[in-house]
Amino acid sequence: MTSLRRALLVSIVFVLAGCASPQWQKPGTSLDAVRQALGQPTLTEPLAGGGERLLYSRQPAGQQVYHLDFDAQRRLVSVTQVLTEARFQALRDGVDTRATVLATFGPPALVERVARFDGDIWTYRLMENLTPRQAHVHLDPEGIVRRVMFTDEILGDFDPAR
Repeated sequence: MTSLRRALLVSIVFVLAGCASPQWQKPGTSLDAVRQALGQPTLTEPLAGGGERLLYSRQPAGQQVYHLDFDAQRRLVSVTQVLTEARFQALRDGVDTRATVLATFGPPALVERVARFDGDIWTYRLMENLTPRQAHVHLDPEGIVRRVMFTDEILGDFDPAR
C-alpha cells in the first residue's frame, strides 16, 4: 500500500470516528440511536423524572468524560464534557464519596497510594486551557473525599538538551 493511500485511509477512519463522537450527538436523538452510534457506555445512571445518563469515558488515555442526559421519553437533552478543573474543585471535602466521584467522572485513569495519605488517590487526565493536567482525588479508607489536588501532566520524556 502506498503512503498516499495509507494516509487517505487513516483520514477516512478519523472522519468516520468523529461522526460517532459524543460531542457530535444532536439533542432529540433517541437513546437507542446514541447507543448504536457510540456503543456501550462506561456507566449509566438514572436521573430524576425518569431520565437516564450515559457516561462515556476516554480515560485512561484520553482527557474527556461525557455525560449524555436523556429525558423520560429517551431523547437526548444534553451532552456535557465534565473533566474540568471547576467540576473537580466543586467536590466537597468530607461530603462527596467514592460513589459520587465515580458517577460524575467515571473510573479514574490511575489509582495509587502514597505514604503520607491513608487511602486511595484517584487520578484523572484532563485538558485545561490547552494544558494537559491531572486531578488527584484523595479518598480516605471509608471512601470519603478528603482533598483534590492538580498537577501539570508531563507528556513524553523531558530532555534538556533539546
